[in-house]
Amino acid sequence: MKKASRQLFLVSLLLPACLCAQNEKAASNGLMHRDYFVQSLIRIADPVLTALSKNELKKKMPVEAKKNDRQNFTHLEAFGRLLAGMAPWLELGPDSTAEGKLRKKYLDLSVTGIHNATDPAAPDYMNFNKGGQALVDAAFLSQALIRAPKQLWGRLDAQTKKNVLEALKSSRVITPGHNNWLFFSAMIEAALLQFEGSGDKMRIDYAVQQHLQWYKGDGAYGDGASFHWDYYNSFVIQPMFLEILDALIGSGEKEYKTLELELTRARRYAAVQERLISPEGTYPPIGRSLAYRFGAFQLLSKMALMHQLPEDVSPQQVRCALYEVVKKQMEVSGTFDSAGWLQIGLVGHQPGVGEPYISTGSLYLCSQVFLVLGLTATDPFWQNADADWTAKKAWKGEPVPIDHAIEN
Repeated sequence: MKKASRQLFLVSLLLPACLCAQNEKAASNGLMHRDYFVQSLIRIADPVLTALSKNELKKKMPVEAKKNDRQNFTHLEAFGRLLAGMAPWLELGPDSTAEGKLRKKYLDLSVTGIHNATDPAAPDYMNFNKGGQALVDAAFLSQALIRAPKQLWGRLDAQTKKNVLEALKSSRVITPGHNNWLFFSAMIEAALLQFEGSGDKMRIDYAVQQHLQWYKGDGAYGDGASFHWDYYNSFVIQPMFLEILDALIGSGEKEYKTLELELTRARRYAAVQERLISPEGTYPPIGRSLAYRFGAFQLLSKMALMHQLPEDVSPQQVRCALYEVVKKQMEVSGTFDSAGWLQIGLVGHQPGVGEPYISTGSLYLCSQVFLVLGLTATDPFWQNADADWTAKKAWKGEPVPIDHAIEN
């Protein structure tokens, strides 16, 4: 056999092994990304849930804010928002794996936290009905329970369930603003509808109908009648819209056409979000509430969780993009204080980024990016080979799909 032929023969023998090793490496990258997400979520969550489980959240959590009144709301902000992001992961339940044991730990802390947050006699009993902000975070707690009906709601004892329902109902004294806040009221009613059958469908329907009227086109809703260049379609509007419609359908309402319409719009908005992530894992610092950090990508994460990503967006390119975004912000000095609590900022500690309604508790909305942890470790999202996201491919000069607006 000639030398050149012999070399080609040896390469042909080695190639399958090389490809196998590459595939294993690609698969392990996905599981590495998952582990990084789990560890990041725990790093964010641990100070809040550990303190609350001991009825020491109000005692230990710092309150960084521009306005002195935020201490009246900040504790429910931290707990409700954090739990809403953790809920899909917690809903997987405990198992014998290292991650499953971690879930058991944080499930126990979360269930104890719900008890303490809603027990009127507890030191960490939270404010559900005094001041408008209380409505917002009663809604995020409701969202958490809807996202983990077995592992959160299902683990509560009878008295705690009663306390939760009473706390949520007490928020009805608060009139929501004529904007995205309508969904806060509707989300609370959706939880009451799901867990007690007592939800006020008029409040839910009003929020749904108003947002249908406020649709601005190409996948985006107005925040009220006006369009805002910010991330509120992802922070609040579209995730809550989907979950409220799902709760209505679960109660017997025929909202399938509305849900399909909203899914079409949400897929388009998710496509836009994926394209906003730069090759370096940054994104435009536009609009208000930038201190929610990577919570800006809640909808993209949710659509991946639902297996409803746009046709030209693969799960693995979303995984790789979100990994770069989270890593970029998690590892900047100043994101956490010396005791592990989040600090106001988009990149590190930037107090000036915080609007007057922002406080330490507000920042835990960032946990919403981790909704994808509700996908099991065997899901293609984690198992598929790494892939560049759209902007990274585009700026490398590689082919990318043409971007199209939607008409409805």
